[in-house]
Amino acid sequence: MKPNQKSNSSKKNQVEKMFDSISFEYDLLNGIMTFNNHKRWKKNILNIAKKLKPKNALDIATGTADIAINLGSISDCKVTGVDISEKMLNVGRKKISKMKLSESVSLETGDAENLNFKDNYFDLVTIGFGVRNFQDLQNGLKESFRILNEKGTLIILETSVPENKIMKLFYSIFTRTYIPLMARLFSKDISAYNYLLNSAEAFPCGQAFGKILKSVGFKKVQINPKLFGSSTIYIATK
Repeated sequence: MKPNQKSNSSKKNQVEKMFDSISFEYDLLNGIMTFNNHKRWKKNILNIAKKLKPKNALDIATGTADIAINLGSISDCKVTGVDISEKMLNVGRKKISKMKLSESVSLETGDAENLNFKDNYFDLVTIGFGVRNFQDLQNGLKESFRILNEKGTLIILETSVPENKIMKLFYSIFTRTYIPLMARLFSKDISAYNYLLNSAEAFPCGQAFGKILKSVGFKKVQINPKLFGSSTIYIATK
């Protein structure tokens, strides 16, 4: 199920359907495929966010709302999570209700490249494993830039490819063997994980992505590789 690059609406519809199809298994497989490292990386985002003391935060491509829920623990911070997959959001809503965070965290359907929020509205925007699914990467990042206030910060967690040749080789072997095996064992939609794997390998990472962030207007970009560079946290300030 690889989204069609020729049509904006087609790709978005297909990405929506893809995440709808894996919504109930997503958390389980995300844990298995990252050996639960994704939880630690999302906690890293929370620790960075706490120092910023945001009052109004948006989590784009929130999925099942892990990052939004983490941000909900920040004192006096209202958090909104948006995603195009309603079924992923429903999983997230159940988590929020169970954790009694409905007063501080809300979820709604939304398109990262056409956000329904005013200019300069948020103190903080976060995106976890979502930017590589944008139809137009620069337009999506420009939307994040637009809705951040003049002192706002964008924090992105995304997969990346290790720069070290030896680690890159191990990364390639791992992603081409272990991840497809886990998808076959635990998922009914193997094509969805093939798309996620291919999109991760093709996505610009490290300094290349940092340059893209600066090209849309961000003044300062910090790049923090995780797990030998298999994932990266980017901190961009407006």
